Amino acid sequence: METSLSALARPDRLSDSLYRELETRIHSGEIRPGEKLPSEKRLALEFAVSRAVVREAMSRLKAEGYVDSRQGAGAFVTQRPGTAIFRLSKNGPRAAATLSEVFELRLIVEGEAAALAALRRQAGDIAAMQRHIDNMEQALHAGADGTHADDAFHRAVAEASGNALVGRFIEFLGEHLIDSRAPTWSSEGHALGRARVASEEHRRLLAAIDAGDAARARVEAREHVLRAAEHLGLRLAPAAASTETRFNTDKSGD
Repeated sequence: METSLSALARPDRLSDSLYRELETRIHSGEIRPGEKLPSEKRLALEFAVSRAVVREAMSRLKAEGYVDSRQGAGAFVTQRPGTAIFRLSKNGPRAAATLSEVFELRLIVEGEAAALAALRRQAGDIAAMQRHIDNMEQALHAGADGTHADDAFHRAVAEASGNALVGRFIEFLGEHLIDSRAPTWSSEGHALGRARVASEEHRRLLAAIDAGDAARARVEAREHVLRAAEHLGLRLAPAAASTETRFNTDKSGD
């Protein structure tokens, strides 16, 4: 392959830059399905990086379904690059799930996870959710960042669903879901009452799950996501936003 690869600028993580450069070349067709990638030594020379950096970038390409290694032959682009896994990218040619799309995904996943949690929760699940709510309450009263306690609460709900795949999926999406929750716990979020409203919504969701009320748990989870979306000025598609009982925007409002 006669691809000319220029030396990289030196950001914090060289392997990330190398990964994105190769990903871009694969998606553009410059490196085609079935084609062999340059050797580790050549990539290191062309990009002016160490072979350890090349190995790290190649490991990520393999993990994300872009290349396959063949014993003694090298690394080759897969026939359907990047389709082996589901991911939400913030950079590169496959980037850009919009924030609205992330919230629609939250509506689907978190609503049904809450309904299952109401049917399957154990005492330990309720205790875990209460602990995370307590941590959020502490952040609320201190005007501090409760994002991680918020995220931990939602992961606890997913785990209480009793479906290991739901729990793993929520964990997989963690970084992106944290991003969508962060505005609630920012200084502005505290000042506008978002953190207070979110805390109240979490308590109502826990009460529904604890009571074993699957229908109400689903509604509470969806209303929580919808209100968070509206705080950011997002208007989700009507089909996505519909729920059994749409919240009154004056309820515990900002």
